[in-house]
Amino acid sequence: MRFARPVGLLLSAAAVALWAYGMTTWQPLTEPLGPWSEILPGNNTYWARDLRFMAIMVVPLGLVLAGRGQVRWGGPAVVLGGCWIAADVAVDRADPIGVDATVLLAVAGCAVLGVVAALLLWWERRTPRREPDTPSGREPGTTPATDRRVLTGAACVAGVLTLVAAAMESPTDREPELNQGALVTAALLVAVAVGAALAAAPARTRVRVGLAAGLTVVALLGVGLVRATAPGERLLPEVALGVVLLTGVTLLAWDWPGGRPIWWHHALAALIALVGPLVLLLATAITMMMMIPIGAALTALAGNSPIHAADSDLLASLAGLLSGLGMAVLLARPSVEDRRQLR
Repeated sequence: MRFARPVGLLLSAAAVALWAYGMTTWQPLTEPLGPWSEILPGNNTYWARDLRFMAIMVVPLGLVLAGRGQVRWGGPAVVLGGCWIAADVAVDRADPIGVDATVLLAVAGCAVLGVVAALLLWWERRTPRREPDTPSGREPGTTPATDRRVLTGAACVAGVLTLVAAAMESPTDREPELNQGALVTAALLVAVAVGAALAAAPARTRVRVGLAAGLTVVALLGVGLVRATAPGERLLPEVALGVVLLTGVTLLAWDWPGGRPIWWHHALAALIALVGPLVLLLATAITMMMMIPIGAALTALAGNSPIHAADSDLLASLAGLLSGLGMAVLLARPSVEDRRQLR
């Protein structure tokens, strides 16, 4: 898994640049020009915030990939993501705009990412982990089972967030920037999902590498298909994209006893991928709208106009994150022993 560290850090850095651009270029497009009640925004008005939050989520996911699933990387990565969300709200309140602001935010963000990555590398070298015993005849140096589960879980989270990014809407759906932002954000999440799944594989064979390349191409085409479909008609291609991407994650990350996949296991994973993301997204969205108005709270903290009372300030990115974690519980079982626990 020599590729994991540079690829993970590169994806995190790309996410930082995307976050900075979204803050200074896309966010101003979504903010109403006045506080008058008759022009209060409606559903999905703050689509730029959701795309930006998903870019922030790529930062810790990329660090998890760079750390090859180790807890010593994952814990600080999650803390960094939470702090970045808080910083995002503060920066949004300041309303930065223009190229200079974009460059400043990107440089500052990459500097923070670089410091965190350097500290984690220093910590890893100072306290090298002991190689666990290798049961079932596995070769020394094989990725530990816990780390493989973390990487597979990260791939599942990125996979569900890809669906949310690809299907992002706005009140008018006429902004060319929305299509651009959704495509770039979803493509970045596809790269994280495929990279983390390949890093979780017990062996990086030519077959798995070829499968990873094919899955990336098909997933990107699926994202394009979702964006090309008219709003309100995206459910079917979105579900198809989820099935292909999440089932592909299991094919990459799960064990192949005897050199071949256990096909009925992956068929069951495909069934879970068919139903799971949609059910979890709906349940999470309804809960957030009725019981936990976190979107409205963040809108107020950022100093933006509240959503009209007849509509809802749904934070789709958070719903995607929680749903991705739910899918990780179901699918982050790369070893045969992990899957037997479900029986």
